[in-house]
Amino acid sequence: MRHELLVADADEDVEALEATRAGELPARYVERVTRAKLRAAIARHVKRRLAPAPIVCADTAVAIGTTILGKPADADDAARTLALLAGRTHRVLTAVAVAANGRSRLLVNVSRVRFAKVAPERIARYVASGEPFGKAGAYAIQSAAAAWIESIDGSYTGIMGLPLHETAVLLEWAGIAVAP
Repeated sequence: MRHELLVADADEDVEALEATRAGELPARYVERVTRAKLRAAIARHVKRRLAPAPIVCADTAVAIGTTILGKPADADDAARTLALLAGRTHRVLTAVAVAANGRSRLLVNVSRVRFAKVAPERIARYVASGEPFGKAGAYAIQSAAAAWIESIDGSYTGIMGLPLHETAVLLEWAGIAVAP
């Protein structure tokens, strides 16, 4: 089966789509943003006159309590975020949505990640590597920051940004066989 990426057009403001709203809880945020991304992808699909096909979108949020830790704005923000995560447990919420045959469905995966205490100089080296940028919570589990993870309760692929179990469930719902 051929796949087509429905990346945003140059005139689309993706950052505005991902903006948090005052008082918005992390689960509500990740669901809202994923639904908005799905609507935008459907519109691109129609605009580009592509053949009918299921559309998959996902979004990830990192949270401590009700505080959403988004993508860092700069190096100071990345260092502040990573220092906040160090020595604590946080949640990674990833919503995945599929649209097919005029319907859509969304599932959310929530994982808990425990970071070890991390010295400020290690955080500074990680920030200097450029890895934190463009990543919710200022880290990627598949990067050097994995060395800071003491434990995971949940889905590794969900923490990466696309929970494969939930994605498979939604693709099956859309009529796509994903496993033998």
